[in-house]
Parts: sequence; C-alpha cells; structure tokens
Amino acid sequence: MRDAPREACGIFGVFAPGEDVARIAFFGLFALQHRGQESAGIATTDGVSLFLHTDMGLVSQVFREGDLHRLRGHMAIGHTRYSTTGSSRPQNAQPIRVEGVHGPLALGHNGNVINAREWRKRLEAEWGCRFTTGTDSEVIAHLLANAPGRDWGERGAFLMRTLVGAYSLVVLTPDSLLALRDPLGVRPLCVGRFNGGWVVASETCALEHIGATFLREVEPGEVVQVNAPYPRTLYKAPSPRRALCVFEFIYFARPDSRMDGVLLYNARRRMGQELAREHPAQADLVIGIPDSSIPAAQGYAEASGIPYAEGLVKNRYVWRTFIQPDQRIRDLGVRLKFNPLRDVLEGKRLVVVDDSIVRGTTTPHVVSLLRRAGATEVHMRITAPPICWPCPFGIDMATRGELIAAHKSVEEIRQVIGADSLGYLSLRGLYRALEMERGRFCDACFSGAYPVEVQLEMDKLALERL
Repeated sequence: MRDAPREACGIFGVFAPGEDVARIAFFGLFALQHRGQESAGIATTDGVSLFLHTDMGLVSQVFREGDLHRLRGHMAIGHTRYSTTGSSRPQNAQPIRVEGVHGPLALGHNGNVINAREWRKRLEAEWGCRFTTGTDSEVIAHLLANAPGRDWGERGAFLMRTLVGAYSLVVLTPDSLLALRDPLGVRPLCVGRFNGGWVVASETCALEHIGATFLREVEPGEVVQVNAPYPRTLYKAPSPRRALCVFEFIYFARPDSRMDGVLLYNARRRMGQELAREHPAQADLVIGIPDSSIPAAQGYAEASGIPYAEGLVKNRYVWRTFIQPDQRIRDLGVRLKFNPLRDVLEGKRLVVVDDSIVRGTTTPHVVSLLRRAGATEVHMRITAPPICWPCPFGIDMATRGELIAAHKSVEEIRQVIGADSLGYLSLRGLYRALEMERGRFCDACFSGAYPVEVQLEMDKLALERL
C-alpha cells in the first residue's frame, strides 16, 4: 500500500514486582505498534515458570483480558513483529521460547543476523538443537540458551563474538531480565525507571506511554541485567564504530521518541528545512504524506515561506484486518489509504514531501491521486537520499534490482512517477539536519558502505527451507 521501507520490530521488557507486568507490557507494545503489525506476544515469569502468549495480528487483536490474566509474574517481555527473516505465520511470532543447558528462556529480537544460516546448521549438527521456526531469532535464542559461560555476562559475550549483524534483544529467564544490543548498535534500545522497577524498550515513546522515566540507552555491545536493584552492566563488548540505522531518524521511529538525545520530530523538521534549501520550488502549498513526513513538510514550509496544509487524510487501519478485500476494493489501491482534500488542493501548485521512494510503485498513484483532486503541479521532495542498496540488517527494503534509484537517474524516476519535478535530500544535507557526525550511523542503503561485510541478496525464507 505504500512504497516505503518495511518496519523493524518493537521489543519491550519490564521488571516491576507487585505490578501487573503483562498489562504494562501490553501498553508498552501498543506504543511500539508502528514497528510491526504482523504478530505480537508477551512472556512473563513468576520466578519459577515462564508463561507465553503469541498470535497473529495487532497487539489489540492478540490479547484479551483472559490472556493477560494467565500471564503471571513480576517480569515480562513483549514483541511486535514485522518479518525480515522467516515468513509471517503463527510459528514465527515472538517472544520465542526455547530450552537449553541453562534452562528455559524467552527472547524478543529486533534486527537481522547475517550468519544465522551457518549457525543454525551447527546448532543442529553439533549441539542437538531442534528448530520449530524459520527465524534467525530462534537461532539467537538457542545459541544463548546453550552458550558457554558461568553467567549471563559471559554467555552474552559469547553471543557478541559469534553473531554478525543487527540484534537488539530482550531476554527473559525464570530469574533474570536481560537487554542486549549488538556491538554496532544498529537497532535502538533504551532503559527507563518505572514505579520502583525498570523497563526496556525500542523507543522512548514506549516509556512515556506507561509513565516511565528515561534513564539511558543500552550501549552498543552491552549486556544489561534489568532485574537488579539498579540496571547492571554484565558485559560490554569493544565497539570499534557505531552504526545506528539512519532510517530510524528518517522514518521508522515515532517523532515523539528521542535517540542519541535528539527528538526525532525536530530532526525531521530540520530535514525538511534542508530540503527546501537544496531543492526550492515555485508552489502554492506544501503538504506531507501522512504520517512520518508531516514534520519534514512543516520544516520545508518554514524554510521556503510556502504555506503548509494538510492535503491528504490517512486511513490508519487499512489492511489491519483478517478480512480480505474483494478485487473491486483491492483495485482502489492507494485511494484506500489516502483521501485527498479537493477543496484544499484544487487549482494549487503543490510541494509534496515524502520520506522515501523504494521501488517507485506507489508514488505514481499518489501523484495521480493529487492531480485528480485538482492539483495543477506536483513537485515531489524526498527527505532521504536515493535508496540504491538493500538492507541486510532487519529492514525489508527489496532487492537491488527492485530499487528504482539503483538503475534510474533522478530525471528518469521523475518521469516514472509523473511529477513535475523531483528532489532528494543529499547525504550531506541529511547529516546537517541531524547535527551529528556521519560516523555514528549506518547509511549503506544510500552509500553502499556497509559497516560489516554482507551478502547483498539475502533470502528472507532461507531458514524455513533447511
């Protein structure tokens, strides 16, 4: 329905004796729903047993009061998923529960592990592990549940030495809640204080949603035990460089979240301002494609002096149902998701701000929709540089052959989408807007400069065929 990178996953953890931790986890996941809408799950522990409930659908579809009541204990982890390794099916929903030499554990994962296929074969052949899913997350879970080491710090260190790729993790055992982040720090993870306990989440917006106070981010390469009187670092791997995914700032994270001390709303507004300076246009109105591009559109309007308006209304719940539309409804396409305000758009020259063009399949329909609503000119402005390379770190961004900017010039893309003009924010302009050094980020989807050696064309379903 939209030509944008597919979301990452959302993870959450809570240690709060005396509290209804399953309910807290539910509302934490609710705040992270934008990171994945395929499946959701929560695992809890009472200090002896692990309890688990997962299913397909949105957080509000997966859980009922009875489900939360059965999830007993004082610690919980939760996960909301978009599939990047393994298909979208019930067996692949997380948290994943496994048994190992260190007992049972449940795990929630955000990211993508590049060497999961090799390690799954070794775990089956040499360690006797049995797999029930097609995910790299289950490989991580078995590896951690059977890792050598006297404690979770040493086992986490083994994990860091073994895995290659992106992994922010929440891990639950009968007596511990752990938070781990890969040495590159590709995916975000933070810790907050909550009513005498502690919470862990992919984004700070989830902390604020439940009334928790942000404490700090989990550092790249860090293993944190969250159930101690105070969050305790069990291990800290050497981190030669940082590589936080820059698309978290452009698109994935909510605008009310903070990363590296920066409010994402302000960062996106500055991206729009830089875009206006780099690619000005003669126009009557600036509009944004809801929702992620609205702050950037407002920034473009501020810097250009062109009035900002809401020209498209988004149906946020399209396709969020198990009832499949018939062909007549499906043929409506982009009109199901965006409804143009003709009274606002008719007779106007528009600057239309969006965060990305991936395959170039949906943007032409948006341009056509605006023209049918009466727009006389449509000038597309994109708050990211052209996406020329795929992402192996947990973002479903298509193969390189499918990426329109990998084999077409900006002018050729303009012709494909049918806009009157097209401008992308430059990589330098992006970092000027972020007000941070490029060395802190992974921008390989724009530059091709991956932080580790990668296989470019990875098969999302490879582990399901083993």
